[in-house]
Amino acid sequence: MKNKSLIVVGAAFAIAGCTSTQQPPLVYNAENTGAALPKIEYVNPDQLPQCAGLPDPFAWADGSGRSTKFADWERRRNEIKSEIEFYEIGAKPDKPEEVTASLADSVLTVVVKHNGETLTLTSRLRIPKTGDGPFPISIGMGRFSGTGALPRNLFEGCIQVPFDHDQVIRSSHQAVRDDSARFYKLYPDARANGNYSAWAWGVSRIIDGLELVAKDLNADLSHICVTGCSYAGKMAMYSSALDERVALAIVQESGGGGINSWRVSDDFTARTDTNVERITNTNYTWFSPALKDNFDGRVDRLPFDHHEILAMIAPRAVLVLGNGDYEWLCDHSGYVSCRAAEYVYQTFGIADRFGYVFDNKHPHCRASDLQSDAVKAFVAKYLFGDQTANTMIREATPTLNNIDYKKWIDAWAK
Repeated sequence: MKNKSLIVVGAAFAIAGCTSTQQPPLVYNAENTGAALPKIEYVNPDQLPQCAGLPDPFAWADGSGRSTKFADWERRRNEIKSEIEFYEIGAKPDKPEEVTASLADSVLTVVVKHNGETLTLTSRLRIPKTGDGPFPISIGMGRFSGTGALPRNLFEGCIQVPFDHDQVIRSSHQAVRDDSARFYKLYPDARANGNYSAWAWGVSRIIDGLELVAKDLNADLSHICVTGCSYAGKMAMYSSALDERVALAIVQESGGGGINSWRVSDDFTARTDTNVERITNTNYTWFSPALKDNFDGRVDRLPFDHHEILAMIAPRAVLVLGNGDYEWLCDHSGYVSCRAAEYVYQTFGIADRFGYVFDNKHPHCRASDLQSDAVKAFVAKYLFGDQTANTMIREATPTLNNIDYKKWIDAWAK
């Protein structure tokens, strides 16, 4: 394919609209449709009200009431975004001053310029050899696969795009901060942030680049999926929650700091003496140290929880995959969080856009047959537009199905 180099400056194209008689759109044409909304007033953690249950995803941040109308969701979604960034991961930077992209020999190169500095992202694409296109896109968290930890054949017919997050900030499971990261040259004020805000920024820049070379790729920008597993599952969740151009998120075995509720994980540890990932012991290169400073030992003052990060993906589609064989993943907490997020999708009349499969008897980051079937259904419907695909998928082990999740949400899920 020939080279192409362009600069992105303003808004892109329109993908979907919504009137009062239509269902909510499947995807949007902007990174954040509510970017111009007023910012919320942040409250000192010492003055935040205590909330033992999961916070109401429909309640306004200023305490003035609540709304379950989809017309109000853009505002509420941006309130949740503001809280997550302020109290947990740090602010995801806005679109930089200049983005250029080129395509040569199936390698996408995205060059970002900001603050007088340059950062380059590269990705070797797998492009379908057959079919007329335009082709949907899957972005995999990790440098080697455009489908994350999921088998490539589940995304047959998609342009598969690996996201090498180390090109933004190097990952460290030993909680060693990458102080030399090129990202910090562009955004020196982001050094106190967690990596997930920077990695989500990087995924958005990859999407910018795909927009610029879409014609050469014969790419379908209205059907983009982001997927990853374990710490990369967290990455997929944050990236899709913070970029509304993602039509489908597949969040696999993300554990604590991913789909799991901080509150439920704390409660589970207290009752079972099980040491799962919590605010007290998570990786503080991934999250802002302020999360631990402000909420360790008082998680009930956190003004949001992770069911709301999942809910932020609404009205777009999301599939969650769990694994009960790994205690530290704490599927108990993830299940409760999913049931809470599911309520948001049900409220908006789009329950088929939310699914989960919590099973066991398979290795970490290796999808079971049941999970692979669920992925096939979500890919068919939300990447290829097959409306016959059944995505009303709610699968969990008997142990999880017996959990009284309603006690966590009965204050607002009526």
